[in-house]
Amino acid sequence: MVRALITWGGWDGHQPDVVAGLIAGWLREAGMAVQVTDSLSCFDDPAALTDLSLIVPVWTMSEIGKQQADHVAAAVAGGAGLAGCHGGMCDAFRTSVTWQFMTGAQWVAHPGDDGVRYTVRTVSDDPLVQGIADFEVETEQYYLHIDPAVKVHAVCDFPQVDGPHAPNGPVAMPVVYTKRWGQGRVYYNALGHQANVIDHGPAAELMKRGLLWAAR
Repeated sequence: MVRALITWGGWDGHQPDVVAGLIAGWLREAGMAVQVTDSLSCFDDPAALTDLSLIVPVWTMSEIGKQQADHVAAAVAGGAGLAGCHGGMCDAFRTSVTWQFMTGAQWVAHPGDDGVRYTVRTVSDDPLVQGIADFEVETEQYYLHIDPAVKVHAVCDFPQVDGPHAPNGPVAMPVVYTKRWGQGRVYYNALGHQANVIDHGPAAELMKRGLLWAAR
């Protein structure tokens, strides 16, 4: 059976337990066996990670041990998928460059904080976004430092809120992207500040497709 691991924790403001439960439900509906834990000790055993089809981190502003990060990176390089959203994957471990290299981005700002209204535009013809029309959200708008190797599938436009970044002019910031890490697939969606941002509509469909795409 296809096995997935979801681990959650870190800053409570991102509702990591609720988001983990939402994702677990989707994966079980897809027929996966899902383990959910609120500890990073699940990354201590490299052999256990190599048996997984999918790893879903839901951690924000936390700390990961060097060996733990190395174990995850090796498992994904060996073929396990990695998928996540918002700060739960790309603001998970700010001091781990291994994690940032593998995941493909790191959050650096959200001008205007929560409640910014903006449009998510699809920009590829990949099945991950096929048939999904542009849609509006009202939530945090992530400004990311991005790995130039990623394949971008959806973007949002900066600046929506004035600030020191605005004089640089218009920027199409990735919202949904994929990349490869060895034999593994990596999927990221910058939406998901609260569970109700990704639990319905196009945002939910994007997450579901990305999770299944990443899983081997």
